[in-house]
Amino acid sequence: MTSSRLDKWLFCARLCRTREAAQAAIAAGKVRVNGVRVEKSGRNVRLGDVLTLALGNQVRVVTVLALAERRAASPAAQALYESFPI
Repeated sequence: MTSSRLDKWLFCARLCRTREAAQAAIAAGKVRVNGVRVEKSGRNVRLGDVLTLALGNQVRVVTVLALAERRAASPAAQALYESFPI
């Protein structure tokens, strides 16, 4: 697997509680991939992509380290990305 849908990846990485919440955040323009605002949840993410997420009252910057087929436990989900402080 070389890429994954953005909404599915956000859900699998546990950055959003549900896929619907991920889709809503993307549609609202709260997600950027490599500095470009994403408007469609079907956009593919690849290894090394940098995501900027404005979720809740915080902004997170993460780098995609791995892709996932399904949602897993929290330690496995945290292995999917590397987070950077802002």
